Amino acid sequence: MIRNICDFLDISVAKNPNKIAFVSGENSISYAKFDEITNRVASQILRLNLKNEPVLIILPKSIEVLIAFLAVAKSGNFYTLLDGATPLDRIEQVKNILNPKLVITQKNFKFDCFDECEMLFCDDFNKFDIDENLLKIARDTHIDTNLLYVFFTSGSTGVPKGVSISHKSVIDYTFWVCETFKFSSDEILANQAPFYFDNSILDIFSTLKSGATLHILPTSIFAFPSKVLSYLKEHQISLIFWVPSVLVYFANTNALDGLRLASLKKVLFCGEIMPNKQLNVWRKTLPNTLFANLYGPTEITDVCAYYICDRDFSDDELLPIGKACKNTELLVFDDELNLIKKPFIKGELYVRGTSLSLGYFANKQKTKEAFIQNPLHNNYQDILYKTGDIVAYNEFDELICYGRMDAQIKLNGHRIELGEIETITNSHKEVLNSACIFKNSDITLFYEAKNELNLKSYLACKLPNYMIPKKFILVNKFVLNQNGKIDRKVLSGLI
Repeated sequence: MIRNICDFLDISVAKNPNKIAFVSGENSISYAKFDEITNRVASQILRLNLKNEPVLIILPKSIEVLIAFLAVAKSGNFYTLLDGATPLDRIEQVKNILNPKLVITQKNFKFDCFDECEMLFCDDFNKFDIDENLLKIARDTHIDTNLLYVFFTSGSTGVPKGVSISHKSVIDYTFWVCETFKFSSDEILANQAPFYFDNSILDIFSTLKSGATLHILPTSIFAFPSKVLSYLKEHQISLIFWVPSVLVYFANTNALDGLRLASLKKVLFCGEIMPNKQLNVWRKTLPNTLFANLYGPTEITDVCAYYICDRDFSDDELLPIGKACKNTELLVFDDELNLIKKPFIKGELYVRGTSLSLGYFANKQKTKEAFIQNPLHNNYQDILYKTGDIVAYNEFDELICYGRMDAQIKLNGHRIELGEIETITNSHKEVLNSACIFKNSDITLFYEAKNELNLKSYLACKLPNYMIPKKFILVNKFVLNQNGKIDRKVLSGLI
């Protein structure tokens, strides 16, 4: 019985201890060495008499972060990660919510706000002694509903929300990923997602379960598509799980022209709507590769729905998010919480199953608002997560996601999904990407292209008049946020 995410590591170490688990630049580490160092760090944490306590990790993307993750899990505690470049105000906000009992960081870490916390430095990881007895007690007393991590997302009030995820949720998710996409120890992955972003959960724990190898790519390299693609070819990468913005950027730069990546067999993506125009470029370049659209908010352990691309789509179609993952149920309700089963009727998506977060850390009010009793009955506690996403079934009983409820506006009596305008705009052959902002009772369309375009006339042929944006602004290149998505706050500031 798998009760701790570290059980996956134990199995892979037993099967192939000398296999390389993680690669980062010139550095790499075998499963056996990774297991040893995580045991050293976990033992040191246990000497501090911590159990089920929050541990804050402040480190740049590296193998050391993964060592810290697994060490915290082995010690029976749970982790939160912040990047070393995180602004001080954000660090202090997280600290005040989390109240960490331990900080794992580098010796050159300079913030004074942690003077009262215990500190461990990654520089010392190899110096700690292993205590097998403490490790055994921690593992024997562990239960799978214990927290594994708390990831902080942006809150609407400016205060971040800590999404609390248990071992059980990640274990179930990892089993589903490895089964659905046929992971084996021969898999070689290239990570794009920052480790504080939940997309990285698939990369890390599917690697550990299957005994595969994960290459950790620095965020900065993704500004140079040819470098990344050369890396994929050189290291025979077989699977990538990236955000759509990165895939779109690569397609737009023509970096895929004439590309041969015989080893790349699986391309998964998640985090925002993937435009079919750029996806079609990828599919044409890699005709024998599996492409899959994964969907899910942080609150449901990364992914709750998926669609494996099995047919052709025109550039202006929306790609389905598909159907529910195993052990997950997707429900669509209208504004009055009536269940929607018929196709082409839009409603809000709700999720139930083992993937659900245990709520927002130290925030009962926000938890109560987002995690609600199943409106279909009141016989026992049956919690649903309210995603805030607008969806509808298509003729194949697949779900289509139209965007966020907060991106649905009402203008002159009409309900408008801004994502629908963006999808049609992105189908224009000269548009590289687009984003709509609703501000001051007007829709402004920002678009990335080589030249200024007459998009008003283009959209007039495809959309009703009330959906045509009032302003069109050409941008040289969209600014992306820390998760690799278009930064809409920056765009709003330009209006």
